[in-house]
Amino acid sequence: MPRDTTTRTAKLYRMVMPDHLCPFGLKSKDLLEREGYEVEDHPLTTREETDAFMDEHGVKTTPQTFIGGERIGGYDELRDHFGKPLKGEDETSYQPVIAIFAVAFLMALGVSWASFGTVLTVRALEWFISISMCFLAVQKLQDVESFSTMFLNYDLLARRWVRYGYLYPFGEAFAGILMVAGALTWLSAPVAIVIGTIGAVSVFKAVYIDKRELKCACVGGSSNVPLGFVSLTENLMMLGMGLWMGAKAIWGL
Repeated sequence: MPRDTTTRTAKLYRMVMPDHLCPFGLKSKDLLEREGYEVEDHPLTTREETDAFMDEHGVKTTPQTFIGGERIGGYDELRDHFGKPLKGEDETSYQPVIAIFAVAFLMALGVSWASFGTVLTVRALEWFISISMCFLAVQKLQDVESFSTMFLNYDLLARRWVRYGYLYPFGEAFAGILMVAGALTWLSAPVAIVIGTIGAVSVFKAVYIDKRELKCACVGGSSNVPLGFVSLTENLMMLGMGLWMGAKAIWGL
């Protein structure tokens, strides 16, 4: 069967101004080229030129892509045209959690390798949990106000003492940092045990007893991670780490 050598072309209109280069225009151009299209690029270099284009075609945004004389639309519409997945604003996503735990795990292995010449150490597991605690705390500390608001939906102590919702991420970061260093275990272990226990009980009650469908505050107040297994795991990890580090300090394990 003879190979189709017909060149597919697309017209792309995007803003390219001295003070603004439209990122979605660049993404549209890249997507078209990856889909095998030759792109007729039409930069809109002034505000007046952009407004005239939008008035002519009855659109409110740029970029705009045309294929075969048909207007496809902006970047999201172009992705949809090619059957690419689109992410809604309220769509559930575990990607932030996966990224945090994956990078924390690799960092722990790297530190173990640098310290002991091997990744197969108990300390690597301790570093994985403590680094994860630090990363999760950073997500919360980016917007403590939003985190505390979401946290109040389910945490039992925060509902009785609102300020706890503001203190929680600092406590998690504090315990995580000390556990990374292996320092002041007499202080870090109790902090991890207390906040881990309260958190685990709160999540278990909200999700598995009350059957409530809530967003998890574990990766910050703007996350779309559902409350449940992830948050329960976070708190159980802190609780377990606190007990383990405390036992090591007391009995020299």
